[in-house]
Amino acid sequence: MHRFSRRDVLLGAAALTATTTHAALGPHGYEVTTPQLVVEGLDPAHEGLRIAQLSDIHVGMNTPPERVRAAVREINALAPDLVFLTGDFVTYSRRPMPLVSTLLEGLQAPTFAVLGNHDHFVDAQSVIGSLNDTGTVVLRNQHTVHRVRGTNLTLFGIDDGGTGHDDVALTFKGAAKTGTRLVLTHNPVTARKLPPGEGLVCFSGHTHGGQLVIPPITDALVHAAGQPYIRGRFDVSGNQLYVNRGLGWGRKHQFLHHGSEPELSLFTLTSGQT
Repeated sequence: MHRFSRRDVLLGAAALTATTTHAALGPHGYEVTTPQLVVEGLDPAHEGLRIAQLSDIHVGMNTPPERVRAAVREINALAPDLVFLTGDFVTYSRRPMPLVSTLLEGLQAPTFAVLGNHDHFVDAQSVIGSLNDTGTVVLRNQHTVHRVRGTNLTLFGIDDGGTGHDDVALTFKGAAKTGTRLVLTHNPVTARKLPPGEGLVCFSGHTHGGQLVIPPITDALVHAAGQPYIRGRFDVSGNQLYVNRGLGWGRKHQFLHHGSEPELSLFTLTSGQT
C-alpha cells in the first residue's frame, strides 16, 4: 500500500493551483546558500566554524544521482568542519537503498546524521547500516561530544518526531549545558520540544521549503497542517532553527520545485562579538 505523507497531500493540493513551471537552478539543480548564524554560548575556539547541511536526499527516481554526487563534490571543495545530514535518505522503496552509501561515501569531513519519516517508512535499520558504511555517525535520541579545533562540541541527534520516534529528554540526558551545542532533527516542529531559552541551534529539513510555492496558498496550506516552519531561519522559544529546503525530488517533473529550489547549506557560526 502506498503511504502518503502530509507533504504529499500538501504538494498535491498546491499542484492543482499551479499554472507556471520553473527550471532547475544551476547545472545540477540546487542552490548553495551561505547563512551566518549568531550562536549564543559559542566556544571562542569555534568562531567561524563552518557546517555543510544536506537534507531530504531521497535517493532513487526522485533525485538525479548526479545531483547528489555534485553536492558531495561541492561540500568537499568547500572543506567545512562538519557535515550534517538531516533525514529522508530514501522515499517509499528499499530498491534504491544501495545508492545511500554509494552516493554519500565520498564526504570527507566528519559527518553526522538523523533519520527522517521516510527512512522509518522504508527500513530504518538498513538506512543506518548504509550510512555507517560511509563513516557517518547516526544519532538516534542521543548526544555525542566531538572535538573540533581542540575544543569539545556537543551534538544532539533527535529521531523523527513525525513518526513518533523522537525523545528529547533522552537525547539531552547527561549532556553539557554550556559550550557549543548543536541539534540535528528531521522535522522542524521538534524544535518546539527543545529546552527553552538555551541558545541552541537546531538544523532540520522535511518541508522541502514548501516545494511548490504559490504565495500565499502554499504557506497557508502548510501552516494549516501544523507546520509553521517552512524554510530558512526561525527563533523558537529562545533557540534558533534553520529549515533546509532539501536536495531531493524533481528528476523528471521539474514543476515539483517552484520558488523553493533544492538547497545545499553552508553555515558559518559566530558569537557576534568579533
